[in-house]
Amino acid sequence: MSDEIATGTRVFAAEPVHGRWRRLDAPDDVLALMDDSAVGVIACVADAGATFLAPIFDDLAAVVCLSGTPLSHIGIVSREYQVPCVMGAVLHAGEWPSDGDEITVDCSEEPARVQRTR
Repeated sequence: MSDEIATGTRVFAAEPVHGRWRRLDAPDDVLALMDDSAVGVIACVADAGATFLAPIFDDLAAVVCLSGTPLSHIGIVSREYQVPCVMGAVLHAGEWPSDGDEITVDCSEEPARVQRTR
């Protein structure tokens, strides 16, 4: 059984990173995460134009965006902060991880991969 969850387009080449999965859909999700900690979080967002990640971007381990291209807002900001980012992530089988699951994002080659951490 493969540990691969999804693939997409990398924003820039980066070594694999590991972290805790967290789906962020709105500014309130980011505020709640700020009360805890965003360090080591792999943020999953649906909207490539979302700006609500700004307060936590430099703490994130990686970003997985379900839409967009490397030229979308999330892609541009991730490159600026040097946070590995997968754009247009496509789920292969099963379901997206649950919040808190340990995940690896590998942007070392194309396509970028989102995998369950062993």
